[in-house]
Amino acid sequence: MKATFGAGCFWGVEVFFKELTGVQDAVCGYMGGELDNPSYPEVKQGNTGHAEVVEVTFDESQISYEQLVLAFWKNHDPTTLNKQGIDEGTQYRSAIFFHNEEQQRIAEASKAYQQANNPRFASKTIVTEITAASTFYEAEDYHQSYFEKNNLPSCHIAFE
Repeated sequence: MKATFGAGCFWGVEVFFKELTGVQDAVCGYMGGELDNPSYPEVKQGNTGHAEVVEVTFDESQISYEQLVLAFWKNHDPTTLNKQGIDEGTQYRSAIFFHNEEQQRIAEASKAYQQANNPRFASKTIVTEITAASTFYEAEDYHQSYFEKNNLPSCHIAFE
């Protein structure tokens, strides 16, 4: 099964999803834009409409889509429009790209629940877009497992 999330720079997003039991793969890429086969320099300019995303392949017998969405909320700030940490631009937007109606229902219900019940969001509005998945374009090879390849720690901060 597939799930696709945008939560800022895809390097850190890839790391936190790969660490979850039941996730078989997490691949950095681009989704949600107008240009076919965008390159990183094109997406980085912010003119293609793409978000940096991670496409997650998971085993539903080990981890549910609901659990993936919960991990998504815990591993970025969904209240900052087009910004995560020092990264700014539409390519860094908070986004859930659903692959079917069930994922859409779960994502929308989870967003509403988090907004109403999570103290982190009590005085802020969650701006995460929930959109139908479109064509996924895999990012260039040097972006895959970037922190591992370069012996660097992840830059993402987990919230509880």
